[in-house]
Amino acid sequence: MLQHYRSGCLSQYLLLLACVTGVAGLLASRALIAIAPIVGVVAALANPDFVRALPRYFRNGAAMRAAAIPAFLLLTGLYTSNWATWRHELYRDLVWLGVPLAFAVAVPLAGWQRLAVGSTFVLGTAAVGLATLARYLLDPAAAAEAIRVGQNVPAITHIFHIAFGIMLALTFFAGLLLRGHQRAGRALRAALLAAAAVAAIALHVLAYRTGLLVFYAGLLAVALRVLVRRHLVLGLALLAGLALGPWLAYQLLPTVQVRVNSTLFDLEQYTNGSDINEYSVARRLAALQTASNIAGDHWFRGVGPADVRDAMMAQYDWQSLGLREENRVEVHNQYVQSLLGGGVLGVALLLGLLFWPLTQGWARRDAAVCLFLVIEATAMLVDSVLDLQIGLNFFVFLYGFLMVAGERKNREQPPAALLPANG
Repeated sequence: MLQHYRSGCLSQYLLLLACVTGVAGLLASRALIAIAPIVGVVAALANPDFVRALPRYFRNGAAMRAAAIPAFLLLTGLYTSNWATWRHELYRDLVWLGVPLAFAVAVPLAGWQRLAVGSTFVLGTAAVGLATLARYLLDPAAAAEAIRVGQNVPAITHIFHIAFGIMLALTFFAGLLLRGHQRAGRALRAALLAAAAVAAIALHVLAYRTGLLVFYAGLLAVALRVLVRRHLVLGLALLAGLALGPWLAYQLLPTVQVRVNSTLFDLEQYTNGSDINEYSVARRLAALQTASNIAGDHWFRGVGPADVRDAMMAQYDWQSLGLREENRVEVHNQYVQSLLGGGVLGVALLLGLLFWPLTQGWARRDAAVCLFLVIEATAMLVDSVLDLQIGLNFFVFLYGFLMVAGERKNREQPPAALLPANG
């Protein structure tokens, strides 16, 4: 054990364990989600050169932008009124410190280990998607009825449907990207291609609205990237597929037809001023209308992240928009949520997380980084993805895995003596 510690193997394999535990937790277990960041911090502490490695954390811009989130929440303690929620949020936000610390300080993963983590995510998510598809096929009529009334086909492991849709979209792109890894053998490449296909099919058949939105946003980003690189024929083919794909899905898949029609009917109820208590999209639009009234009065510093729900409910009490108490939802938009909680500074911190990396050449060249940012930034337009524990942990894990580790690799090469051979 002492030899493994001194060589850096212990730190590296603990980081690998943290990653695999995190992926397993995202797919199946909340307990593992909570444990993974702790293992990551232990991996950082297990670096035999910890004292000299720690400054890397403070020099890593991605890690510091993540650390600004809990730091700002700490600052809002000066004017928050909901102390119980504030303390809970502060505890949740520790993940913004622990995960980046692990990727900035622990002995970094070898190439084959990063491939193993990525493949575990891709194949695991595809397996859950396939099992969920199988359950859908047992009773497609019931699934169609659930979609008609604004509900969703639940994942077989009970992953929240919005997070699961985003995970399926990322699985599609990650599967295709990982096939190009130099250590991916023929069998793994075939499995990754099959997983990508399963993810795309599951997204369309199960008609996850947010998942489909970010899926096509990712395809648009790929098409534009290809066109910028002057691959005109391929770029135009991708754009044609972007237009043809949704049309074919609507023509061929009853679930997509039901989803589109129910969404349009939802919107009609809101625009006509009808009773919107039973309509999901309409209630989200009502929440945006309610949030705009609050943001107008608290645009500079916000009401405090811990007080957003209380402020929303108080505004509903003043102007209910016909919604019963049990149907008054919070805003489903991360940018607006950040504005409500932290004002212009809260929004600036979020935008810095999402778009500052694109000012760096290494990040713009990394297709995985670009797709992650596009998909998450798009998802945040239609949901407060960081408010739920699975959404927060999923974002922070990939942020550390791609952003913090990527910036570290770009800035410096760790001492060779602390890096076990990649083979």
